[in-house]
Amino acid sequence: MSNGSNRPAVEKPMRRGMGHGPAGGMSMPVEKAKDFKGTLRRLAGYLAPQKLRFIIVGILAIVSTVFSIFGPMILGKATTKIAEGFMTVKTLGFASSRLFDFAYIGRILGLMIILYVISSLTGYAMSYIMSGVAQKTVYVMRNEVKDKLDRLPLHYFDDRTHGEILSRVTNDMDTIAATLQQSLTQLITAVVTLAGILIMMLTISPIMTIIALVTLPVCTVLTMSIAKKSRKYFADQQKSLGQLNGHVEEMYTGHRIVKVFGQEKESIRKFQKVNETLYHAGWKAQFISGVIMPALNFVNNLGYVFICIIGGVMVVRKAIDVGDIQAFIQYMRSFTHPIVQTANIANVIQGTIAGAERVFEVLDEEEQQPESRDAVTVSKKAIRGEVVFEQVCFRYKKESPLIENMNIHVKPGQMVAIVGPTGAGKTTLVNLLLRFYELSGGRITVDGIPITKMTRGDLRGLFGMVLQDTWLYKGTIMENIGYGLENPGKEKIIEAAKAAHADHFIRSLPMGYETILNEEASNISQGQKQLLTIARALLADPPILILDEATSSVDTRTEALIQKAMTKLMKGRTSFVIAHRLSTIKNADLILVMKDGSVIEQGTHEELMAQKGFYEDLYHSQFITNTEAQEEENE
Repeated sequence: MSNGSNRPAVEKPMRRGMGHGPAGGMSMPVEKAKDFKGTLRRLAGYLAPQKLRFIIVGILAIVSTVFSIFGPMILGKATTKIAEGFMTVKTLGFASSRLFDFAYIGRILGLMIILYVISSLTGYAMSYIMSGVAQKTVYVMRNEVKDKLDRLPLHYFDDRTHGEILSRVTNDMDTIAATLQQSLTQLITAVVTLAGILIMMLTISPIMTIIALVTLPVCTVLTMSIAKKSRKYFADQQKSLGQLNGHVEEMYTGHRIVKVFGQEKESIRKFQKVNETLYHAGWKAQFISGVIMPALNFVNNLGYVFICIIGGVMVVRKAIDVGDIQAFIQYMRSFTHPIVQTANIANVIQGTIAGAERVFEVLDEEEQQPESRDAVTVSKKAIRGEVVFEQVCFRYKKESPLIENMNIHVKPGQMVAIVGPTGAGKTTLVNLLLRFYELSGGRITVDGIPITKMTRGDLRGLFGMVLQDTWLYKGTIMENIGYGLENPGKEKIIEAAKAAHADHFIRSLPMGYETILNEEASNISQGQKQLLTIARALLADPPILILDEATSSVDTRTEALIQKAMTKLMKGRTSFVIAHRLSTIKNADLILVMKDGSVIEQGTHEELMAQKGFYEDLYHSQFITNTEAQEEENE
């Protein structure tokens, strides 16, 4: 769903943590990986350098869990000793402190405290080490993804939304980090706890253990049947939630248009409809999943009843101590928790592997053509600015040619205007010049040097760009003008701002050059943004310029300032101007007329008008349209 702006919304994926709702441990369904084993092996490769830490974490997890497992057994000994004292009191008919071995009970309690302290300390150490493992692993992966994105061709970003790419770099990485840091330690602890509790239960009474285990398959079948029913409603809930978020964001970003066209009631009606759907789906999902714990408690309580009856009989027959019954019931109550926890963690890991798979898809993408091994070092001060296109061919898809056998010769210092209807290939021409796309055939040279023989960094350092869509980042005006240069100096920045006719408006701001622009630079006007980008290009002092006519959305006075600044900027430099208003490029040294990816006409304004071809039609149609618009405005 569109969000009403040029920037796609970042869709935040569902949190893949364990459920803590009414189900008490039932996770919502998550996306499954296409190649679980392959992705898991690859992710394990990133963890291999941390092998020693993993072994230490495993040992600490076992120590922490084992020490805590022994607690109920030892506490049961104290209970047995107290029970024996009471039995003696009953037999003798009188009470005395001598009948209770408080020294023994004190030793038991002291031992319990020591065990739980050691368990807590090892648990703390385990979390500390695992945090380092998780963050180090994700740190390496993030660096690899960042380096990979720098090497990907432009078409990769053209084919995907910004939100999709950002989601892989941020949300999926965070999911991997959270799973490594929390879920893996929880999984180790849960497995060790489960095994330890089972061993302790068997040690106390194999018969009662068998009775306790009978409830396990019943709980499993119950959980699976309820989960199966709730899965559909959870999916509907997520779908409705996505629709609701999309609608709210769309209405918020375009709220002025909604108000202008009087669509508030329709917007509210649509919101209420989606919200109603979300309510019903969410209610059913939460209710059905919420049934699981009462159902499990009912089955477990039945198990407790049987254990208490059989345990009581065994105590009477002196086949078991009363403290052992207490310990066994504690173990039994703890037995189902690691089972549910393990199932949830398995679900979390499934989603994490799916996230890792998406990250690996980025790392496996085909990279842009590598730099030439015999690349020429180019100094922009030595470049005169002669640009030649020789038999240039280009196609986005192999079966669909866009540019065929294009030949252009631009002399140093010339102003070259590129005109043509929308989709003619004007921007593509610039992208080829900057090597954002690779040629399908032919070559482009700058001062006789093929651009493929230069590094991309050196090549792009020869160009300055002033585009219609200005790009400024969150930072001071001083920083934005100096962007791309290391320590340009305050004096040079101010000099460039004066040359771009931006100094006056900058000094009129409360903080002057230290004024901080917000993320979209919406705290200054469109024309002021454009003047700052011109100042930035002037400061960079490139031998070749690319200008996308930037005066279409500003007032007449600002347009005059921008045109004046651009004229100064182009002086003595080779300039490629993507022209939208043909009246602004009459003085161009060379006009390239493009249509369907080809240069169909080229020459000066007078030469092209004399040819009475496509350019003349384009010029007159625009002139007539502008005249009619002016007449309507005057009326």
